[in-house]
Amino acid sequence: MSEKKVCVLGIGVMGSGIVQVCAQAGYDVSVVSRSEESLERGVEKIKNDLSRLAKKGHIKQEETERIVDAISANATTSLEEGAKGADFVIEAVYEDMELKQEIFKELDRVCPEHAILGSNTSTFPITSLATVTKRPDKVIGIHFMNPVPLMRGVEIIKSLLTSEDTVSKTLAFVHSLGKETVIVKDSPGFVTSRMMCLILNEAVKMRENELASVEDIDKILKLSFNWPLGPFQLLDLIGIDIVVAVLNTLYKETGWMRFKPAVLMVQMVRAGWTGMKAGKGFYEYK
Repeated sequence: MSEKKVCVLGIGVMGSGIVQVCAQAGYDVSVVSRSEESLERGVEKIKNDLSRLAKKGHIKQEETERIVDAISANATTSLEEGAKGADFVIEAVYEDMELKQEIFKELDRVCPEHAILGSNTSTFPITSLATVTKRPDKVIGIHFMNPVPLMRGVEIIKSLLTSEDTVSKTLAFVHSLGKETVIVKDSPGFVTSRMMCLILNEAVKMRENELASVEDIDKILKLSFNWPLGPFQLLDLIGIDIVVAVLNTLYKETGWMRFKPAVLMVQMVRAGWTGMKAGKGFYEYK
């Protein structure tokens, strides 16, 4: 495809994975984050992930070093500097609508006219991001799955305002990363978040009703559906606070009671027990 420079906003769990796959695919990648510390953590994560691939023989060590050096050289806390000259932008910051809208306004100002502005949001309507720009036809959802380097599926979310040309170029770009795509309508939670959050919420409600232990619910679902992780393990991996935030957004957008977060999850978030990143969730981590 003709697009060569990619800018990724955010270098957390999702952002770092997106940066990695874009760099591995040969794109000139810049990455923007809020602080030097977060950039350092993100680059270190990418370095460790690539090193594991090198040890397994999936990539040469020299290639790993080249990719990490290139990413480090193009890491910045300045959105204007990072997005300057970008052909494709992927926003992967925290799920906060006001924050995302401010970012899209700024991207619209600093990016070339031809640049496509994509969002990795798992929840928010793409239309709400498109309408704050002067290029709503070039705004699209590109929802990668976690962990990005391993998961092949990507949801492409077309809003009422997204042009067919933007869809076509986005599909070509995502396919060039070695991913498979599905086009979905602009709807709260799209397909994956809507389905997965229902399952996770129901698992917590089962625990609240003492149908079975956390460990046994995880065990039976893994054995029955061949899942690598059970729902509570997934909750801890994703972040219980993230899942509660997504459920609240779905509940607010639809009014459907089935999306109202289980009380236990809400209480755990208040207690700071948000999963692996906090050292405690439905399981404990040292």
